[in-house]
Amino acid sequence: MLIGAVVLVLQMIAGFFTMLLLVRAFMRYMRISFIGQFGQYVLVTTSWAVRPFQRLLPIVAAIDFASLVPAWLIQSALAISIALLSNLPFGSPLALLAGGCIVGALELLSSALMLVMGVVILGAVLSWVNPYAPITPMLNQLTRPLLRPIQRILPPVSGIDLSPLVLLLIIQVVLFVLQRLSAEFRPILFS
Repeated sequence: MLIGAVVLVLQMIAGFFTMLLLVRAFMRYMRISFIGQFGQYVLVTTSWAVRPFQRLLPIVAAIDFASLVPAWLIQSALAISIALLSNLPFGSPLALLAGGCIVGALELLSSALMLVMGVVILGAVLSWVNPYAPITPMLNQLTRPLLRPIQRILPPVSGIDLSPLVLLLIIQVVLFVLQRLSAEFRPILFS
């Protein structure tokens, strides 16, 4: 029971920092300004992890690898920690490291999809409740490139945009597949 509580705390802390690093990477990719309270918060809370990688990993094709690599490392370290705490059998330290890196990549992708899902839901709720909230323009900038292709195929029905629902359904299907892959690979990777 104590191990379960420790794992939960580790997952919460790792998930929080992973999400912040992903938000930073998405904001850079979408060229969203970091001026403002939220942008400054993201910069301040992630600079310690990003700064060592900025010299080594430049931004390529608008992808901020200096933010993505620490997020992947956090998820990989979490996977290895959970494997060690759970007493999962592993052949060698190298096998544990390789398994942790693969599971970390799958978890990072899942976290990115969960972030997109949260941004879409928050944007949809704010569009109904408070469309003039200060964070609304940033949410629109983040979701517009994802919703636009769906909006071309599925126009609004009676003035209601259904593209967020379609995007959420697509994300749910991809998350389901990723969770199944991760569940099937964990015993193989850590044995």
